[in-house]
Amino acid sequence: MNNFKKTSLALIFALVTGFSAVSAFANPAVPFEQWLGEVRQEAIAQNINPMLVNKALTGFQPDPEIIRLDTKQPEFTQTYAAYSSKRVNKTRIERGQKMLVKHYDELKKASDKYGVAPQYIAALWGMETNYGGYTGGKDTVKSLATLAWHGRGGTSPKRAAYFRKELITALKIVDQGHITLDQMKGSWAGALGQVQFMPSSFMNLAQDGDGDGRKDIWNNLSDAFASAANYLAKNGWNDGQRWGREVVLPAGFDSNLVGSKKQLSTWKSMGIKLPNGAPIPVVPGMMGKVIAPDGMSGSAFLVYNNFHTIKRWNNSDKFALSVGRLADAIAAANPTLSGS
Repeated sequence: MNNFKKTSLALIFALVTGFSAVSAFANPAVPFEQWLGEVRQEAIAQNINPMLVNKALTGFQPDPEIIRLDTKQPEFTQTYAAYSSKRVNKTRIERGQKMLVKHYDELKKASDKYGVAPQYIAALWGMETNYGGYTGGKDTVKSLATLAWHGRGGTSPKRAAYFRKELITALKIVDQGHITLDQMKGSWAGALGQVQFMPSSFMNLAQDGDGDGRKDIWNNLSDAFASAANYLAKNGWNDGQRWGREVVLPAGFDSNLVGSKKQLSTWKSMGIKLPNGAPIPVVPGMMGKVIAPDGMSGSAFLVYNNFHTIKRWNNSDKFALSVGRLADAIAAANPTLSGS
């Protein structure tokens, strides 16, 4: 290739990639101050205390770090192998096993009431905040306002509308006295507390686990565990089933069958086995779906209904697989749970 062609291609590449970068960080047409004023009016119209609204929605600008993070979510940018290795590792598994023992009474209480085995509650807790070790230090109102206004450079109106609704709901949570405005910190995307509920999930599914009249998912583990269990239960959790399991596909397995749902007996007849070479267990009439998150050369899994329920929490195969595998590893240290 001559130098002219090389230079031309390099210029085209720079222009294309530069345009993509600008698009991702471009600002919407409506200035932020104007947009914030409209949200203040909307919040007050929904009977939120005007003094709270004006205090919460005045005197700040969009957070550029939030905009940057919104384009680099690991569920979409990492392979499953890389994603899982950082989250289902020896340190997190061992800490989860210890936490299961330390907080077993609270976990078991939530489990008995909502029909979700303790290891799954613990695994979600571990995945979301490393068992409460990091619940997020971002100002929730500022984060949600940034995401709602920006809408990925104005290219995602549905996403903008979603976060605008979450912003209004966050103000309602403060207005109802569940937490103060100054204390409302969370993830860059506005998730709250020990189990990282979005404001709408808090409003719809948070529970008072210890009966003290408050729903404190920030500091009260009984409330956090009950809320997480209630979330799964309300979204179709079946306490008599696993989430799924890792499997080995037979040689020559038709890749077109990945993503298909069939009875477990059918998958067994096709030669799918456990990693140790044993046949997969079969429950009559039970369905399962084969997934291969990193393609046919990576790990394969047979997932059941509970896997899809976990995805209602976070709509990512990588997240749901990691929660399931972490739950299995946590339970392995407790003989009464390991067979669940």
